[in-house]
Amino acid sequence: MTDWPILSTVTFLPLVGVLLLLFTREDGPNGRRNILNISLATTVFTFIVSLFVWIWFDNANPGFQMIEKHDWLTSGISYHMGVDGISMLFVILSTFLMPFCVLASWLSVEKRLKDYMIAFLVLETMMVGVFVSLDIVLFYVFFEAGLIPMFLIIGVWGGKDRVYASYKFFLYTLLGSVLMLLAIMAMYWQAGTTDIPSLLAYKFPPQLQTWLWLAFFASFAVKMPMWPVHTWLPDAHVQAPTAGSVILAGVLLKLGGYGLIRFSLGMFPNASEYFAPFVFALSVIAIIYTSLVALMQEDIKKLIAYSSVAHMGYVTMGIFAANQQGVQGAIFQMLSHGIVSGALFLCVGVIYDRTHTREIAAYGGLVNNMPKYAVAMMVFTMANVGLPGTSGFIGEFLTLIGVFRANTWVALFAATGVILSAAYALWLYRRVIFGVLDKENLKKLLDLSPREQLILYPLIALTILFGVYPAPIFDATAASVDLLVNNYTAALHAAQNVALSMN
Repeated sequence: MTDWPILSTVTFLPLVGVLLLLFTREDGPNGRRNILNISLATTVFTFIVSLFVWIWFDNANPGFQMIEKHDWLTSGISYHMGVDGISMLFVILSTFLMPFCVLASWLSVEKRLKDYMIAFLVLETMMVGVFVSLDIVLFYVFFEAGLIPMFLIIGVWGGKDRVYASYKFFLYTLLGSVLMLLAIMAMYWQAGTTDIPSLLAYKFPPQLQTWLWLAFFASFAVKMPMWPVHTWLPDAHVQAPTAGSVILAGVLLKLGGYGLIRFSLGMFPNASEYFAPFVFALSVIAIIYTSLVALMQEDIKKLIAYSSVAHMGYVTMGIFAANQQGVQGAIFQMLSHGIVSGALFLCVGVIYDRTHTREIAAYGGLVNNMPKYAVAMMVFTMANVGLPGTSGFIGEFLTLIGVFRANTWVALFAATGVILSAAYALWLYRRVIFGVLDKENLKKLLDLSPREQLILYPLIALTILFGVYPAPIFDATAASVDLLVNNYTAALHAAQNVALSMN
């Protein structure tokens, strides 16, 4: 491997596309095409460069790799980047989904296309920055800055209630993050550093751990989102344009899960063990309650949004099971969900572009004149349900095994979510795809265009590939997860020994 600063390159490459777009006219004869071509070229090139992060990544090394460190602010806050097995694949996921977002916006965005693409490219930089930051202040800057482009994407290019949805999204997430900022300051005063590897090694006093854990949890629970702070998500999804929903479900929800693994579990092990039953309770409620709510939805996007909350319930459950299967399953579930739910929102976008409605009742019998679309939708629906042979099964199965080892009752209640998810997903599929084709406007619909095939077919291939052969993901994450779980267990043993010696 060379000394090339690969992580900085991947993080800031989209901003080169932003610069090019700033000098591109939108109102010329080929203005729109030029903007779309520049955006697509930038996102594809960024994805190709990001693959070198995976190629150069050493699976056997559990620590941080490809380190870049420079002094940034005084008092020890540095520009520090690196990836380990937990964060590396999320960088790839972020860069992988962006070209699909550009392709999905090819026809659907009619006004201010240049501003729209600039917002997406800036958002890509912020998302990748979160996963590669090894300084907690740098992490916070990227974590918060990502709010702004997403707020604009929903608020400017969304549906008819877009302003309400964008403000709700912004205020919910900001409120949680204010507490995280206070916790970061407390950690700096206590440990004297903002360096994440140093903080992972630092042993915070148990009393302080409790407060820090709660502050971080407030921020990450909203971002995930967990029940009961999930109500911004269905509104944001319904109002967001198709590509906005793809990134929201595919990557932005994962920032919360990544934060829980990196900070809550890694830095506050005693508090994590203490609060694990509380998280299990919230997770089980999320899985069962939001699945039941999904059954009642009349809007396709809202149904998929509620299913996302249920799937994130498995993730939080797996993380706080705090064993290899649970954490590995949680990471795999997040990556799989990123592909599958992103693809489901793209599928909704395909029919929305044709009919301009998302009402489930407005559809029926699409299999008759859109067979390719029906097959694509079937694969992603089955993956969403967790059918064996799709990537959705492996994540859910592993998190349930991990939780079963930690608490059998929690695993038992969570397993009912598998049945409920089958109920709402198959009900949706039957209503939209099957039945009699009796609505006049649906009889004229054309099957997938070449552009739509280019978007959906690679996602179908990955969903099945990782369902049958998940080894590449587990190989990358195994060493780092082992280190995390071993450190967690060691910290709990040390705390028990101290408690015994005091008695």
